[in-house]
Amino acid sequence: MNRMFGDRKLGARSVDEITGSRRLRRMRKADWSRRLVQENRLSVDDLIWPIFVIEGENRREEIAAMPGVYRLTLDLAVKEVEEAAKLGIPAIATFPNIALERRDETGSHILDADNILNKASRAIRDAVPEIGIITDAALDPFTSHGHDGILRDGIIVNDETVAQIAEAAVLQAANGADVVAPSDMMDGRVGAIRDALDANGFQDVAIMSYATKFASAFYGPYREAVGTAGLLKGDKKTYYIDHANSDEAVREAEQDLAEGADMIMVKPGLPYLDIIRRLKDEFAVPTFAYQVSGEYAMIKAAGANGWIDAEKAMHESLLCLKRAGCDGILTYFAPDVARLLKAD
Repeated sequence: MNRMFGDRKLGARSVDEITGSRRLRRMRKADWSRRLVQENRLSVDDLIWPIFVIEGENRREEIAAMPGVYRLTLDLAVKEVEEAAKLGIPAIATFPNIALERRDETGSHILDADNILNKASRAIRDAVPEIGIITDAALDPFTSHGHDGILRDGIIVNDETVAQIAEAAVLQAANGADVVAPSDMMDGRVGAIRDALDANGFQDVAIMSYATKFASAFYGPYREAVGTAGLLKGDKKTYYIDHANSDEAVREAEQDLAEGADMIMVKPGLPYLDIIRRLKDEFAVPTFAYQVSGEYAMIKAAGANGWIDAEKAMHESLLCLKRAGCDGILTYFAPDVARLLKAD
């Protein structure tokens, strides 16, 4: 018999007949059952914390577009990293803001063993030996034009850039880096870095390749943080991946793995969940995402305006990256998340 709801017929079949008695809400009915069948969990072991370092002492510079994130002199950075280690965060990723007078067309200051990036590695290694240190060999914080490579006659020259990046990677390893993570997207840089590290006795230093770094609009606040926002001439589309392309991203990851990458990264994170899933399914290697500055800034800004619950959005966004296939996530939220997880 048809049942009535108002003047509308609901049909003859019951819900049990429609579903075959497979009621998927059964395991959602209570907190205990939801916890019991939860497929993915976020833990402190999933977190890598990016930090920004500057010259000087006892100085903390606010980054306007990234509330709660600061550029730190080494004395303060070391204290923050000590706290991160106590929270259980496994690794940090360091990024420098280089004084303008030390930047040039070729980013030559990256080859100075006493640049702020290398000094940060030494200071952190001495004070917090248990934490992993990840450094970037890209040239953009060191160039006067804001590009990731050497600029000649309006062109980012690939092979000369690769040679310099490989030399910089050796210096970074010599100064305490555990992982070199080249973000420049030059062809052949992973293989060149691997060869250079091995030739200089750094066989145990790993490479985390920014295998799929997209030409994204989400990097803006980061460029403010490292001081390249007003310097960049043109764009980076001749070396970053078109955000419309996924097959190309797979080819990039495949090439970097063939050249010796130990881990691959997708950058940005949340807008590229499909890429993360494809790479994890295709290669089954350690896969990471960088929840970039624009992603962070959007959550913080919307939260500050009362439009979303920022804490819940933070956790959800990171868990979604895990669900997509990430083994770990670079995120500016790392200390906040670690504290929340510890409180649970």
